[in-house]
Amino acid sequence: MKNRIIIVLGIYAVVFLLAGLYIIKTVRDATSRLDELITLHQVEILREHFLIQIKRVQTDLALKDTRHSRDFNTFVDHARHMSSVVNTCFDCHHGGPVAARLQDLKRHTEIYQESLSRVLTIRANAARLENEENAAFHVGEKLIERVTEMVATTGARLEANTQTALREIDDTKYILYTLVIFGPLVSVALGWVLVSGLTGPVRILVASTRKLKAGDLDHRVVGLRHEFGELGGAFNEMATSLKEHMQNMQRAEQLAAVGELAAGLAHEIKNPLAGIKVAMRVLEDEARLSAEDGEVVRKVGEEVGRLEALMKSFLNFAKPPKPQLTDVNVNAVMNATIAFYAGKPHASPERLNGIKIVKEFGDLPPTMADPIQLQQVFVNLVINATDAMPEGGTLRVRTALEDDASVIKVEIADTGRGIEAEHLEQIFEPFFTTKLGGTGLGLATSRQLIQQHGGSIRVAENTGGGTVFTVRLPVRAVERGIET
Repeated sequence: MKNRIIIVLGIYAVVFLLAGLYIIKTVRDATSRLDELITLHQVEILREHFLIQIKRVQTDLALKDTRHSRDFNTFVDHARHMSSVVNTCFDCHHGGPVAARLQDLKRHTEIYQESLSRVLTIRANAARLENEENAAFHVGEKLIERVTEMVATTGARLEANTQTALREIDDTKYILYTLVIFGPLVSVALGWVLVSGLTGPVRILVASTRKLKAGDLDHRVVGLRHEFGELGGAFNEMATSLKEHMQNMQRAEQLAAVGELAAGLAHEIKNPLAGIKVAMRVLEDEARLSAEDGEVVRKVGEEVGRLEALMKSFLNFAKPPKPQLTDVNVNAVMNATIAFYAGKPHASPERLNGIKIVKEFGDLPPTMADPIQLQQVFVNLVINATDAMPEGGTLRVRTALEDDASVIKVEIADTGRGIEAEHLEQIFEPFFTTKLGGTGLGLATSRQLIQQHGGSIRVAENTGGGTVFTVRLPVRAVERGIET
């Protein structure tokens, strides 16, 4: 949007700039042409004045020796004035052809003056005087023809230049009228387009914000482009994140309710189960029981023990103990976890021999954490990984330091059967399990313990097949016991 506004305003400014430059050039050219017209008018007036002077001298020559003849001094003054007028034509700058014509005109004027001089100076010879008068008269007539032609040429040129100047002035006037009339209209239209381009997307965003405020978390902004498109995308991401947070809050409320219910049930069932367990042990010790009855009593005792373990899991999930922070080396806890699992009675040598354990431990700083809770989490993850590989595979454990040395990352990956993609988001939910006979509380409890440490736990598909669990823990300063 910003680029479009800049382009439109740039084009608008360039158009008006070009129009202004054209007007300035036209005004300047019109001014120069008007100056030229004034000069041409002056030349035309001067030539007409010269023509009048020649005709006056011709009249003086024609009236000579008549009762209407001019006196000698008047005749001479008219001839001199004619000469001064033709000399005035050379005061202006002229091009080559015009200057040549003026020189020719001056030469004929001088010839005319010489003829007039002879007419005025001859006294005794009447025949010669008559010849000189006729010759002077004919020279004057030719001079009149030449000057008349020049006056006509100047007048035609003057008329053409005048029409051209008037047309240019009219064109400039029309452009000025166009700018004065249409300039504000174009400005208003352009402003309306730009304002609409800004207010339209803003109106859509405001309406979307109101819908989001009203609780419509599924509403999304569509149809916006450029910077507003990016803003709409950020709005959609915010709505998605807000919906996820709302769902997490609802899930947390549900988990809290389940936790309270589990705690209540566990306390209500725990004491009767203890009594049943004691009674079953007493019956099992009775010598009068047959072997078949003793087997039944033993199985009842085992089921009671399983129920006790389940109740203990309920209590741990409902009210997980607060972590007892101490100086911990995460690599050491992970090594102990693997060693602990390898020594468990149910972990048969066949399964262990079929699973290759790869450890990639990075250089980790000590941190403040609860080693027992961390080991409980790691044991749960390792058990899940090995249970996913009943026919063997690779268990890869990797630790590293990331995010400017402020977070410890632990990855536990297997190459087993994996988890379906639609179940990845549900695997940490309580009572959700993919194992036969599982309670679905191990991973949910693990997430609670990691969250109590200020960390997070995620699950994803392993690129080499199987599943990878990623645990992130903040590094806490050992000296002060606070997060760095």
